[in-house]
Amino acid sequence: MQLLDGKVVSAAYKEQIKKEVEERKAAGKKTPHLAAIIIGDNPASRAYVGNKVKTCGELGFNSTLVEYGTDISEDELLTKINELNNVEAVDGILVQLPLPKHIDENKVIATIKPEKDVDGFHPSNLGKMMIGQDTFIPATPYGIMLMLEHYGIETSGKNCVVIGRSNIVGTPMSVLLSRNSEPGNCTVTLAHSRTKNLAEVCAQADIIIAAIGKAKFVTADMVKDGAVIVDVGINRIEDATRKSGTRLVGDVDFENVKEKSSFITPVPGGVGLMTICSLMKNTLKAADNK
Repeated sequence: MQLLDGKVVSAAYKEQIKKEVEERKAAGKKTPHLAAIIIGDNPASRAYVGNKVKTCGELGFNSTLVEYGTDISEDELLTKINELNNVEAVDGILVQLPLPKHIDENKVIATIKPEKDVDGFHPSNLGKMMIGQDTFIPATPYGIMLMLEHYGIETSGKNCVVIGRSNIVGTPMSVLLSRNSEPGNCTVTLAHSRTKNLAEVCAQADIIIAAIGKAKFVTADMVKDGAVIVDVGINRIEDATRKSGTRLVGDVDFENVKEKSSFITPVPGGVGLMTICSLMKNTLKAADNK
């Protein structure tokens, strides 16, 4: 078993991005600029956005953090997004999800200009990804592809099961892995909560991408020997041995599944770090596209 170590891979890509930013500045080109909007005090969302802003600083990007309380109206949020759409210095815009229930997530995503949608969630960008056109790829699937490439994971002709069909991870992941590319050329099964005999389906997989949002959902009996396991899940469970009383685990029962896998991502320290790295690559791409 070998770890697919997000710390190692993201560090390599961040060093590459940092060098490109330094070269841009030396050539008199503009510094990439990411604007992030966060609403409310959700601890996980705060941590995610904080890490994104911190990474911007490490790589030499400019960043703007816009913070609102949960009482912000939908119109006020859309007005702010449109304002950022029209700020020439801003290359990328992200709105941290989830949003309060009174705000339409789809409307918010659609309001961000496609050329500034570095999360890759805009319908235009998702559509381009579906047909293989150059665009911003959603950050988590993009990060997984970069990780597979870094470790030289053989994907061509392999059976892959993606568990979870969200527009943010599962569905785009299935498209990317089935594409005629490297990594890619998988035969992909997109499984979900209604899939019958899911354990048997997973047991046939050479590669499993777990993105269902249920702690330790993928167990050892669902995994064949030598499978590659990518765990997208971030779940907080009770743990009396920790000072906080909780700890983070993925969608995979790591301790038992690792014994059967050839490669596996840890949680934390796996896909999450690659997501931020991919967001930075998309922001750099947005600056290059101008």
